[in-house]
Amino acid sequence: MNIIFLSLLAGVVGMGFGGAITAIFGTKTDKIVSIFLSLAGGVMVSIVLIELIPEAIEYSNVAIATIGLVLGGLLVMGLHGIMDRISKLGKFKTHSSYAEFFHSDGILDNKKSLIRSGMIMLFAIALHNVPEGLAMGAAGYHDAALGITIATMIALHNIPEGMAISAPLISGGMSKIKTLILVMLTGATTVIGAIAGVLIGGISYMALALSFSIAGGAMLYVVFGEILPQSIVTSKDKVPAVFALVGIIVGLLFTQI
Repeated sequence: MNIIFLSLLAGVVGMGFGGAITAIFGTKTDKIVSIFLSLAGGVMVSIVLIELIPEAIEYSNVAIATIGLVLGGLLVMGLHGIMDRISKLGKFKTHSSYAEFFHSDGILDNKKSLIRSGMIMLFAIALHNVPEGLAMGAAGYHDAALGITIATMIALHNIPEGMAISAPLISGGMSKIKTLILVMLTGATTVIGAIAGVLIGGISYMALALSFSIAGGAMLYVVFGEILPQSIVTSKDKVPAVFALVGIIVGLLFTQI
C-alpha cells in the first residue's frame, strides 16, 4: 500500500474517529481519552526503541542517531513554541484539562470563545501531525510492514486528539457534521510529513538514518512531554501505567510480525 495514502488514512480516520466519539457520546469521555493516550504512548516508545533507533544506527552510527534524536525533539519543541504563542495571542490558558492540553482553553462559558478555542486547537494539532507523518514516510520507504505498524499507532494516537478538537467546537454550537469534517481535514496534514520522510529517506543511507532518528526523537518527546503526563492528569489513577505497558507489549508484538 502506498505510504502516502496510508498516512492520509491514518490521519483522517484516526482524527475522524475521535471526533465521532465526542459527537456521539458527548464531551465527558476522559477515561476513554486516558486509555487511548496511554496505549498509543506505549506503542510509540516500543516502536522507537525497537525499530527506529536500531535502524538509524545500522544505516549510520550512534552519533548520527543521537543528533537525529535531538533534532527531532527540538522540532516538536519549536512547533509547540508556535502553538503556545498563538494561544497567548488568543489569551487562552493551557494544560488544565485534556482539551486544554492541546494548546487551548477547552472549558469556557462563552460559545464564541469555545469556537475560537477549538479553531486554535485545530491549527495546533494540524502542525503537530507533521512529524508523525515524517515517521510514517521514512519507515514506509524502508519497510512497508514497519510503515503500516507506525501508521496504526499514529491512528490510535490521533483518536484523543480528534476528541480534543471536537469538544469545544461542538460545545460552542458548531454542527456535528461540520466539526467532523474540520477534524478529519486536520488529520490530512500528516501527509506533508510523510512526503518529507519519503523524500529525505530516498536521498542516501545517511539521510534515511537521520529521518528515522528525527522521527524517533519527535515521537519520544511527544510521548514523555505530552501523552503520558496528560493521560495521568486525565485519569488520576493507575490506568495510564497499565495501558502504557500494554502498548509497549503491543508494539513489540507488531514489530515481530
